[in-house]
Amino acid sequence: MRNTILAVLCFVSIAVTAQETKDDNKGPWEKSGTFTFLLSQSSFSNWVAGGNNTVSGNVGLNYDFNYQKNGITWDNKLMMQYGINSVKGEESKKTDDMIQFNSLVGKKAKGYWSYSFFLNIKTQFTDGFDYSKTPKLKTSGFFAPAYFSFGPGMLWKKSNNFNFNLAPLTSKITVVSDEFSGQYGTDLGSTTRYELGFNASLFHKTALMENVVMQNIVNVYSNYLDKPGNIDIQYQLMFDMQINKYLSTNLNFHTIVDDNASSKVQFKEVFGLGVNYKF
Repeated sequence: MRNTILAVLCFVSIAVTAQETKDDNKGPWEKSGTFTFLLSQSSFSNWVAGGNNTVSGNVGLNYDFNYQKNGITWDNKLMMQYGINSVKGEESKKTDDMIQFNSLVGKKAKGYWSYSFFLNIKTQFTDGFDYSKTPKLKTSGFFAPAYFSFGPGMLWKKSNNFNFNLAPLTSKITVVSDEFSGQYGTDLGSTTRYELGFNASLFHKTALMENVVMQNIVNVYSNYLDKPGNIDIQYQLMFDMQINKYLSTNLNFHTIVDDNASSKVQFKEVFGLGVNYKF
């Protein structure tokens, strides 16, 4: 019940702020991307209060390539993020790690509605560890886990900056390596898990003021085959506050509710000043 209420509130809070944005397409394809590099550093020498020298950095790529012609739309978004933190005298640890690809095809039906089919792929670049264990415990890796979601549905799209998709027959496949068999919802001795359920996704991008852009990405999923009341939720909130052509302040917030991955709500926040190159 808690997950259901949270999912509804996420959708309602974003939908009520959505506004129509006029798209100025010069052709059937509209492409845009942003590369971000955030760096922070601290150094201490004879500092009475104490402190450790640290260096941390985050890189990110956000690329969109969308097609629209003759009643057919095809929206694609690739997001990649990686961050690492180094503290003097300690092992370097990653602070961010994500690969995500979203693809959504629509064939116009009536008004803003289209028949649709979507594909979502999620994984990470490198191994993850639980450093609270001694020795450290490996908890994940590249394509371990990897999540594949796909299915037909109905798309409501007002512009390239606002759409939502409802897919009542969504297949979800979780893949892990042999060493993680029995984790992330898989059965012991198996490296895959199949689910069939309802998926809803929403994308909203808007300019809050000059040089300040906000993006919301929401995905909710209910598995018909096992505990349908335990709804998986992923919510990403991103702010891009442009200072000039190359410098910007970025704030990324990501929360996940997924009982197969963790019994606790997962939160991640990244904030920093860095280079922001748009192409």
